[in-house]
Amino acid sequence: MALAAYRQLLRSIRIAFQDDITLLQASRMKARAEFDEKINLSIASPLYSTAITHALDVSRVLRENVVQGRRLKNDAEDQTARY
Repeated sequence: MALAAYRQLLRSIRIAFQDDITLLQASRMKARAEFDEKINLSIASPLYSTAITHALDVSRVLRENVVQGRRLKNDAEDQTARY
């Protein structure tokens, strides 16, 4: 279950930040650090199910709520962006 949640989170990170290498790498590192921190949790532990639920919730938020904007022109005075 933890592996499936981790893979789903990485997939959502890749989709949400596909054109922003800095955020992509930072998000992947953060996800890895969070999972490594909880690697020794027992499946019977209530913290285990909380951690899995949190990872799945973060994955859903990344897929449903993150919007990456991009400027249309390099003109500093033009504030036009498309989403």
